[in-house]
Amino acid sequence: MTRIDDTFQRLQAQGRKAFVTYIMASDPDEDTTLQIMLGLPDAGVDIIELGMPFTDPMADGPTIQSAGQRALAAGGSVTRTLAILREFRRADNTTPVVLMGYYNPIYARPGGVEGFLAEAKDAGVDGLIVVDLPPEEDDELCIPANRAGLNFIRLATPTTDDRRLPVVVKNTSGFVYYVSVTGITGGPAANAAEVAPEVARIRAASGLPVVVGFGISTPDAAHQIASVADGCVVGSAIVKKIGEGRPVPEVLDFVRDLAAGAHRG
Repeated sequence: MTRIDDTFQRLQAQGRKAFVTYIMASDPDEDTTLQIMLGLPDAGVDIIELGMPFTDPMADGPTIQSAGQRALAAGGSVTRTLAILREFRRADNTTPVVLMGYYNPIYARPGGVEGFLAEAKDAGVDGLIVVDLPPEEDDELCIPANRAGLNFIRLATPTTDDRRLPVVVKNTSGFVYYVSVTGITGGPAANAAEVAPEVARIRAASGLPVVVGFGISTPDAAHQIASVADGCVVGSAIVKKIGEGRPVPEVLDFVRDLAAGAHRG
């Protein structure tokens, strides 16, 4: 059982949906990231998704790409991301944290995959989302991560058909992240009527909670999507506020409104 598993069990018992937020580590600097992270649980966030800055993202739209560039310019890296999380864990040992990123920085770690997993576990990571490793490469990171006690969270998309879905969810743990729109983060608005049958299909295939992300930027959208899923993720809308230089309390107030919408679901 991980913190992620515990969180979904608790929310299910309470009849509530999960609210997940994404922020980029070191955007615009480490101190701001830590301040926001520390405030997210009190703002209603159930799971924190923490981006590891990378030069060549694939799934991220312009807003998160810009955040990655700001983070890299501020010295952001895998090492610094884990350092931020260690500081967070000094104050919060309960809220699940999922690292989202790409395989290259993990592969390039001095200790390789096993070294990274040991570092991540020690820092307090609960799960990984690594979007450029398909299921055919599960031996590279997914299976070692599960063996190390970390959830490996896989993405399913509108193009994941019934033949592909069992392969995608085979070694997935924690939850399945359903990408509600075909495209990149910060794109078109998600449609709850279209999402609902996909969530049911993925839940039946995986036996796991299904959390929906991409295209959610308002409290009402969070409410609509959470009402047909086990939770929702908001990333670009929050990252945009950070990129605009909004004060941390203002960012957290925005998150609080989104969380209220999701929890109404």
